[in-house]
Amino acid sequence: MRRQKDILIRSLWFATASFAVLSVFFIIFFLVRDSIPLFQTVGVLDLITESTWNPTGATPSYGVFSLIVGTLLVTLGAMAIAVPLGLASAVYLSELAPPKVKAAAKPAIELLAGIPSVVYGFFGLIILTDWLRVTFDVPSGESWLAGSILLGIMALPTIISVSEDALNMVPRMFKEGSLALGATHWQTISRVLVPSAISGITAAVILGMGRAIGETMAVIMVCGNAAVIPDPITNVLSPVRTLTGTLGIEMGEVAVGSMHYSALFAVAVVLLAITLIVNLAAVAILKHIRSTHGAEGSGRTPLLPANSGMAVRAGLALMAAVLVFVLFPPITALAVLASLAVLLVAKDRVSPKVSQKIAFSLLWGAIAAVLCVLGIILLYIIVNGLPALTWEFLTQPPRDLGRAGGIFPAIVGTLYLVGGAIAFALPIGIGAAIYLSEYTRGGNRITDIIRTGIDLLNGMPSIVFGLFGFAFLVIFLNFGVSLLAGMITLGLMILPTIIRTTEEALKSVPVSVREGSLALGATKWQTISRVVLPPAVPGILTGTILSIGRAAGETAPILFTAAVFSKRFLPTSVSEPVMALPYHLFVLATNVPGATKNQYGTALVLLILVVAIYAVAIGIRSRYQKNIRW
Repeated sequence: MRRQKDILIRSLWFATASFAVLSVFFIIFFLVRDSIPLFQTVGVLDLITESTWNPTGATPSYGVFSLIVGTLLVTLGAMAIAVPLGLASAVYLSELAPPKVKAAAKPAIELLAGIPSVVYGFFGLIILTDWLRVTFDVPSGESWLAGSILLGIMALPTIISVSEDALNMVPRMFKEGSLALGATHWQTISRVLVPSAISGITAAVILGMGRAIGETMAVIMVCGNAAVIPDPITNVLSPVRTLTGTLGIEMGEVAVGSMHYSALFAVAVVLLAITLIVNLAAVAILKHIRSTHGAEGSGRTPLLPANSGMAVRAGLALMAAVLVFVLFPPITALAVLASLAVLLVAKDRVSPKVSQKIAFSLLWGAIAAVLCVLGIILLYIIVNGLPALTWEFLTQPPRDLGRAGGIFPAIVGTLYLVGGAIAFALPIGIGAAIYLSEYTRGGNRITDIIRTGIDLLNGMPSIVFGLFGFAFLVIFLNFGVSLLAGMITLGLMILPTIIRTTEEALKSVPVSVREGSLALGATKWQTISRVVLPPAVPGILTGTILSIGRAAGETAPILFTAAVFSKRFLPTSVSEPVMALPYHLFVLATNVPGATKNQYGTALVLLILVVAIYAVAIGIRSRYQKNIRW
């Protein structure tokens, strides 16, 4: 009887783990199904190579080449900004930061990841684009450059965190051996630690790139949204339109079943293919790193060839050159690059100690710049948003298209959506994590398929979840634009986060604890439920809180599934649409003139809500790490 119960429970957890694979299958199936009419009419090659995107013209055109170019240009610019700053910050945190500075700086950088993208977009729309317009004396600052700067800032936390982890994984003996041979600290960092961690740093860059490619709301708000290829291609002040931006702008206006509707799903298929390639590359690199460190000395060939240093340096030099041209006018950029070239030629004549002082100064400057950006964004939103925070604003419904009244239905609607998403995703996520952690040690083909499905789900752009929710839940299952459709869509989006964090929490429980329980006669399930799960609860709770924060700040998944701009009353059932803070802020900022005060107030309330959730998660993690003793 006890054995049958264990088999039944194992089957249940296997079903939950398989849910991620089924979800990926259904998402791809519905995207491809609804895009087939376009592919049959236009053809894949013409879709990708034609540059005119005008689906509502007298003679519709469905070429997405300009959208692909816009996406790649914005992403390239973002990486040119984020990679040098992120890598320098990671080196500082890993090698130079005093413990107290590291304890303060790392959570602050993680808070950058917690700021909702619509808040970034709002800041970019109000401050960044205006600064670019005045600085470069152009009619509008909404441009490729604005999108790159904003996405660069958004990609920083990913690049810093993953790069720092890669640096920390380099065996300590490497560093000690280099220092023992008389190398300076900087020589050890630049010639031993960074090259040894180059695979992990590459994965960090790829993951940051995936974050930039998949962003929707921020690029809609600052890129200008003109489906053109900049002329010349280096004109960073030209407006561009990205694949995600096209979906976010046009999906809400299109007639279901039309060729335009099919074309937008074809755009989503192209976007999904690009992001899947990027994320699978990152997964392969990270998997290789884990297997190499898990079987040190096993004779595995490195993922990057031994002579890859020159190629990596060339790539970094190219990114630096692009960054200089992005930040400065052409003549100034040439002067800066000429000065750098002189410095490179003269570097061998500079003593190692002087080189170290210069390098460390640049590292400190990088981390200071990152923290300064965080401070500016937070300070600006707080200072301008505080005057709007009144009792009426927090407890009343909006009036006059959001220019007056409050945001109470949006606050409650956001909490409804988040609560429903957690209720949907938490049982499935914990069950999947238990199966992967406790029943598949050693791995097999089925486990690899499940893990790949989870990785793919994790890497999908949020706008793709929104399209799937619209096609499957709103249209196919006839849920309509409703609270229920929004809950399930958000639940699917946060499911990989819950699985990953729960699995890591379960893995942190020593194997000897399980073996002791089994040796005393407990069944597998008794061991899991009474011995393994209790000490893993803080880790599971941290993952849950992080998921709540992400769900509360997301806009793209609820654009077409659940959200409405204004609603005086709270929904009385899950079949009704609902207000949500991110969507309310997006519409206020882009479509309602004269609502400045309520824009800042909404942004501040959303920021407080999400940052507080992330701060709680960081606090729980820190307390757990201090108290855990095995």
